[in-house]
Amino acid sequence: MAIRVIIYEDNKYLRQSLSLLIEKSKGFELVGAFENCNTVEAEVEVLKPDVALMDIEMTGVNGIEGLKIIRKKFPSLNVLILTVFEDNDKVFDAIRAGANGYILKKTPPQEIIKAIEDVTQGGAPMTSTIARKVLELFPKQPARSEEFDRLTEREQQVLRLLIKGNSYKMIASEMGITHDTVRTFVKRIYEKLQVHSLAEAMNKAFPDRTL
Repeated sequence: MAIRVIIYEDNKYLRQSLSLLIEKSKGFELVGAFENCNTVEAEVEVLKPDVALMDIEMTGVNGIEGLKIIRKKFPSLNVLILTVFEDNDKVFDAIRAGANGYILKKTPPQEIIKAIEDVTQGGAPMTSTIARKVLELFPKQPARSEEFDRLTEREQQVLRLLIKGNSYKMIASEMGITHDTVRTFVKRIYEKLQVHSLAEAMNKAFPDRTL
């Protein structure tokens, strides 16, 4: 079944370019492309996307506010932030609002497609520079919750690697397991923690960190 993608990007030419990328990629379906999030609730309700590819700065309702609406009304929808911003405030605002991944607009097209695939499989794709900024949020030994301790040792390892910005492929290589096994671990982690995104998992597992 094709991955249904909706795009929110106010730059007309980039929106068209991203739309063409999705339309030409096997296994993907573009269900809509919009210049802002003014009517995001109605659009998501009708178009039923699997992934929202979303800019941050847009005229009208911006990406952060749109993301908050989505998290309130459609908590299981995957939202992948695609932006030019690398500064801490924008990154942290998006993560706090519940973004499932955060990549930069300069990311090569095929890596954008891979990020969309990863996020639909429970991953948390992040550009390496963004992943380093996320790591800076954590103390050296973050206090962990009882929920984290309920995870198996392998599940804990997968979660820690996700938090560090590792892709499914990287985690599979690190742990000597298959890509599908990583996906199964992530599904179990989310089910046990009763969350839908990496940000929510981080909040449950390490509630005392400074995010």
